[in-house]
Amino acid sequence: MIRQILKKATNNEVLNEKEALELLSITNLSTSYFELLSTAHAISKAHYQSKGYVFLQIGLNAAPCSGNCKFCSMRMDGFHDDMQMELSKEEVIEKVVSLPFHKLDSLFLMTTADYPFQRFLDIGKAVKCLLPSHIKLIANIKDFTLTQAQALKDAGFYGAYHIVRLREGIDTAIPVKKRIQTLDAIKSVGLELYYCIEPIGPEHTYEEIVKEMLRAREYDVKVMAVMARVNTSDCALKKYGEIDDFELAKIAAVTRLVCNPSISMNMHEPRSLGILAGVNQLYAECGSNPRDECNETEYHRGWNIDQACNLLLQGGYHLN
Repeated sequence: MIRQILKKATNNEVLNEKEALELLSITNLSTSYFELLSTAHAISKAHYQSKGYVFLQIGLNAAPCSGNCKFCSMRMDGFHDDMQMELSKEEVIEKVVSLPFHKLDSLFLMTTADYPFQRFLDIGKAVKCLLPSHIKLIANIKDFTLTQAQALKDAGFYGAYHIVRLREGIDTAIPVKKRIQTLDAIKSVGLELYYCIEPIGPEHTYEEIVKEMLRAREYDVKVMAVMARVNTSDCALKKYGEIDDFELAKIAAVTRLVCNPSISMNMHEPRSLGILAGVNQLYAECGSNPRDECNETEYHRGWNIDQACNLLLQGGYHLN
């Protein structure tokens, strides 16, 4: 059965929910597990023509966030005052002008849910003026309206990272309906939607995970990712533990086959095993990070650009 599903994926046929669940149920480190990873890797290599991508995300602020996501270091109920920070426009510009543009494909600007939208637009416009044409500017911000989506596009943003998180409305204070309204706004104005299944923990069922795979496919997501939950010291979900790299790689491989993103597939945190699972894109990070208690994550958890480039090159991918 597994080999039939993998053959179907190799033939570029659409996998259904049952088939996705079958693949996720493969025992890690079994023969079928390695066949799954090998299939995803081969498809990515061929489909992406060994093209790798490096994205950089700059966290603009760290503050108590009304989204109150139980998995986030910046949730209102668990925020540490010594984490508080906000980059000025001048500080953001200083970071951007120092970047090795030739190594990057997309630049993400990230904020908490309560960051002023107009301030974000102003910084975005300033950053856009500094970027060479090949680097796409991406927004990773709170939910927004159709009018605000158009304002982002007019300001020079190419796309937006936005998702329905696992157990949205249960582990977060944000209704699923609100997230979907933003997804629809992104697509309606012609912004590119960057999607991810996250933050995956041991408590999440395969049915929940597949639901987000299918949602991403319905929105014709071209840039796809999976991300494991990282438990910071006061994480409200810490009792559940974390999934291991083998499990995350399996989920990445299945997502690659089910969603078939046309541009890139990512696994976060970056791991060598992800390359074997069909991953051709990695994130570097600086500034604040919801999976870190250091508001300069580039000196702690976040990967830098060279680390991301080196892993992709080791995996046989070529960059810009």
